[in-house]
Amino acid sequence: MKKVRLGIIGLGAQGGAYAGFIAEGRVPNMEIGAICDIDPAKKAVANEKYPNVPFYEDYIEMMESGNVDAIVTTVPHYLHPEMTIEALKRDIHALAEKPAGVYTKQVKEMNEFAASKPELTFAIMFNQRTNELYKKVKEIIDNGEIGEIRRTNWIITTWWRPQGYYDQSAWRATWEGEGGGVLVNQAPHQLDLLQWICGMPKKVYSNVKYGYQRNIAVEDEVTALLDYGNGATGVFVTCTHDVVGTDRFEILGDKGKIIVDDSKKVTIKRLTRPENEMSNSMSMQDVMKIFMGQSEDSIYTEEILEFESVWGAQHTSVLENFAANILDGTPLIAPGSDGINGVQLANAIHLSSFLGKEVEIPVDEEVYLAELNKRIEEEKKNPIEK
Repeated sequence: MKKVRLGIIGLGAQGGAYAGFIAEGRVPNMEIGAICDIDPAKKAVANEKYPNVPFYEDYIEMMESGNVDAIVTTVPHYLHPEMTIEALKRDIHALAEKPAGVYTKQVKEMNEFAASKPELTFAIMFNQRTNELYKKVKEIIDNGEIGEIRRTNWIITTWWRPQGYYDQSAWRATWEGEGGGVLVNQAPHQLDLLQWICGMPKKVYSNVKYGYQRNIAVEDEVTALLDYGNGATGVFVTCTHDVVGTDRFEILGDKGKIIVDDSKKVTIKRLTRPENEMSNSMSMQDVMKIFMGQSEDSIYTEEILEFESVWGAQHTSVLENFAANILDGTPLIAPGSDGINGVQLANAIHLSSFLGKEVEIPVDEEVYLAELNKRIEEEKKNPIEK
């Protein structure tokens, strides 16, 4: 096998983008094996753009056709685990779209099944892990350049969505259709990056607003307080109603600080001595000189790095890496089993607000599922008119 034949399940915005990237030759070790969509209208689209690619309306039929070596699940979130398991059952490699699922119980089942098929490649589309900026931030943290983390703070409100976005279809921004709002639709990449770079919190306390500024049932405003269990804390803020938006990620360590602005610029401030050492050795005279800008010695050095992002480059990097793992065992950038961490964080933020109290991670998956089902039932009885 020189190229992996990918079966694309769902020819929507994301599936269409992947098909385009592959057709343009931007993923050299991959070709489109087949396309599947339950919407018959997509058949005409596929036939026009990719006339030589087989089209299926049933994904199982596509998997059993012999036309695909691997699949990608560009479908509603609830279906990601189910379709991944069905692929692995048939010895077909699987690339799950983010998030890995809606609730940890279904993601755990997927991970356990994947673990029983170690000869197959199971990955997840965490394309931000290929972003040179975040790779650099992780490298700095892992190398201990800013020491032990004391606090994380990410304000990511660049997800503005007008009411018309939610009104496009009945399933959008519903508990039954999507399983949540900004946490499961827009912010999964940041939830993954937060734990990938800084580690998983041990506890979460959140204040979440549902249908705060939009006529929807799910969350459009989130503030979460994170407790890492070792004294370090964090704040995660996101929403879909800030039309000017902010993207600022700060990581404070005992030997420095990292500030990421707009996912484009990184400012690294490295202390010349650890903060504790300064605190224990400086006289108040020394401190006053620092405050007044009269100190002859700088207490930190500053490095500024700027990054440019090419549209699609991160997605094609994950596709290429996924195919390379299948073809020659190249290590995965984002193993599929990692997907549970972001779902765990989203579930914890939801559950804390559902119960009105701090919750521990991992969350009780049965309690979470029961609370989610309550909201699905309530939504059925009292649907929001869009």
